[in-house]
Amino acid sequence: MTDTKTPPQDADRHAAKMAKKKASREKIMASKTDEKGLIIVHTGKGKGKSSAAFGMIFRCIAHEMPCAVVQFIKGGMSTGERDLILGKFGDICQFHTMGEGFTWETQDRTRDTEMAQAAWEKAKELIRDPANRMVLLDEINIALRYDYLDLDEVINFLETEKPPMTHVVLTGRNAKDPLIEAADLVTEMELIKHPFRAGIKAQIGVEF
Repeated sequence: MTDTKTPPQDADRHAAKMAKKKASREKIMASKTDEKGLIIVHTGKGKGKSSAAFGMIFRCIAHEMPCAVVQFIKGGMSTGERDLILGKFGDICQFHTMGEGFTWETQDRTRDTEMAQAAWEKAKELIRDPANRMVLLDEINIALRYDYLDLDEVINFLETEKPPMTHVVLTGRNAKDPLIEAADLVTEMELIKHPFRAGIKAQIGVEF
């Protein structure tokens, strides 16, 4: 049987290395004292943009922080996150599904533009309310990509009218460069593998 016990000198070296890393980390963390409401962008071709954003919404709910969701593209299809929020947490998280489905489903640019504009008006109302600590603008990047909304107007609003401590999360692939530049936190989901390419359809609990 092989003896897997760590030699004392290796254990000592490891402990010293970790102690040095801990001290360095604590020094860095001690210098991070500011707080602000963040502009957060989730983009990229990979899966998980909205899922990660809803993870933050549920964190806010757990901390009893008022928050809100505006869905720009997704239509009336039932999803786990929407059903849970509306059924259990509607008192702390407002949820507005403003879209009528993806653009290839509606095939009506005028109608899509009108719906996106209505969603943006609702989003501005929710963001202006300082009681809301986080507002998720789900799939707004799609609306911006197709010019259903004016990008400069969106960025200017976030930079000038967003309350100082309100976080705003914008999801959807193909986020435009000026929005990325204006954001405080940007994550790009990279697609490596996806079951759809193997003929597997969207499944409950994973996609919705």
